[in-house]
Amino acid sequence: MQVEVHIVNAFTQQGKGGNPAAIVLDADNLLISQKQEIATKVRLSETAFVSASSIADIRLEFFTPTRQIAHCGHATIATFAYLKQRGTITQVTQATKETIDGIRQIRFLKDAVYMEQKAPHYTFPEASDLPIIYQSLGLSQYYTLKPALVNTGNTFLILEVPEVSVLGHITPDFEKIAAISEKYNLVGYYVFAKSQQAGINATTRMFAPLYGIEEESATGMAAGPLAAFLYQSGDRRGKYTIEQGRYMKQPSLSLIHINLEIQDDQIELLYAGGQATLVEKYTIEI
Repeated sequence: MQVEVHIVNAFTQQGKGGNPAAIVLDADNLLISQKQEIATKVRLSETAFVSASSIADIRLEFFTPTRQIAHCGHATIATFAYLKQRGTITQVTQATKETIDGIRQIRFLKDAVYMEQKAPHYTFPEASDLPIIYQSLGLSQYYTLKPALVNTGNTFLILEVPEVSVLGHITPDFEKIAAISEKYNLVGYYVFAKSQQAGINATTRMFAPLYGIEEESATGMAAGPLAAFLYQSGDRRGKYTIEQGRYMKQPSLSLIHINLEIQDDQIELLYAGGQATLVEKYTIEI
């Protein structure tokens, strides 16, 4: 069977950079095993499969090279941007997606797509695991804020370093990161430093070896938890711009915009968004 794959970069800046997602349209008749085979062969961090839904505009399923995942930010942005560009989705301001974890709202703002994430839930790693967490990144334990485990749909470990330059000196131990991720049911680590660049609130790196992703250049489902973490830590601006991809082996700068919806000083929900650009199409055999 031949399957057409569309590669769309999400969270791009003027059509450049971003994080590539694979999109397979008309996936209604594909088996779970076939979807996993496709994602494994494509070898991008996530592949999105689009099928019909009776309760939303489309059904979206996400697969990494090794397993299925409930939500994926950049693949969602890529899919809805591409479907809107094709004219498959005609709504002007909003749409919906069905996932294995329920329905989520999508908003369109000019040429950007924003995806809903749930109100954040915070927990913390055990104190005995903190040395292992820092060791897994090749870092010393001298940071002021303890790492938090933040879930807005997927759970990420959010860890601050004191300045952006430290991000370039991280030496990830993927076995240790995977072990911590498995223990706490994490997608991965989201390591950040507050940025001094105009218009950028934080610069980040993301590691998810448990899901077959050593590092990726834009992670919408992690940027949401980071924005919630910043808000909870006293940065109450409500809108954030997150930069990612600068310190990868092959840099691919990405911008992720986060809007929080606040009620009585609490985050009710949030939206992560950005732009996306079609890069290529090709077919694979399964």
